[in-house]
Amino acid sequence: MSVKKEIFGVTKTGETVTAYVIENGTISVRVIDYGANLVNVFAPDKNGNLADIILGYDDVEGYESNPAFFGALVGPSANRIAGASFTIDGKEYHLPANDGVNNLHTDKDHGLHKTMWKALPGEDFVTFTTHVPDGMYGMPGDRYFSVTYSVTEDNALNIHYHATSDKPTIINLTNHAYWNLDGYDAGSILDTVLELHGSAFTPVVKGAIPTGEIRNVAGTVFDFTKPRKIGQDIDKDEEQLLLVGGYDHNFVVDGYDGEGNYRLAAKACSEKSGRVMEVYTTLPGVQFYAGNFINAPGAKGGKDCGKRCAFALETQFYPDSIHHENFPSCVFGGERVYDSMTKYLFDIL
Repeated sequence: MSVKKEIFGVTKTGETVTAYVIENGTISVRVIDYGANLVNVFAPDKNGNLADIILGYDDVEGYESNPAFFGALVGPSANRIAGASFTIDGKEYHLPANDGVNNLHTDKDHGLHKTMWKALPGEDFVTFTTHVPDGMYGMPGDRYFSVTYSVTEDNALNIHYHATSDKPTIINLTNHAYWNLDGYDAGSILDTVLELHGSAFTPVVKGAIPTGEIRNVAGTVFDFTKPRKIGQDIDKDEEQLLLVGGYDHNFVVDGYDGEGNYRLAAKACSEKSGRVMEVYTTLPGVQFYAGNFINAPGAKGGKDCGKRCAFALETQFYPDSIHHENFPSCVFGGERVYDSMTKYLFDIL
């Protein structure tokens, strides 16, 4: 197990960006202090060949742009908030309307994924920390965030998120890695087999805003409770798919108890490469996005990344939870401290 430090580049404002490589002899992960972004995940296939299995960029400039949030540490509020506004304790707050009239991922240009974090490396981990003052992003609270990336002996990437605030505020952190188990440059993910431990999902209206309903997936195109290929029904004439161009929905993690216990949220595998990835989380939801609108020319290796060349499994509180009392609350502050963990466990078929 080791952590190596290397220069990744320089930002347009002259700040030196450092990359940290965490490896255990089988898998290797690289993260940077610019945005606490996840840059590379190398894992072996059934023949022992290593490949980088997430989308991303080869330089700082790519992450300074990064319109698709490749590998991004998203926050303080991931996913969507209807009307780009919310009310806490009778006071209304306004966020950037950056997705039509709604807010997506807090701030596309200045969010946590585009700020410099302080790094503290250890023997098998790197912890990044940052401070967000009261009022920044239009949200209340003097907030302190930390995220720890670590690699374990059993070939898992762990991400531990922690945040405090002196006022009640929205905190909903995630990592927006885009996965292709055959390699970042391997093309379509429609033959990837996916299993979601979510017997319900949250339907949406136009703009991908949840209605507030929690709907059972049984007998629908959203039933991934048994393994099925991502592409099996993705282009069917079904209202929920048509609204967002395919799968881009929050699934309710079965067995969530709010007590910080890990639950298996998803399992993906490629018959071609033999790679298997299981996703465990302490959070109540996982957003499955099939990459329906990826359009990123000049990514890693100069490759142009297009539609459905990777998928995302974003562990999270449900989108727009602040407007739905029946959803688990993502309001934290004071004695209610935000703390969550997500684990990506890699194996071979």
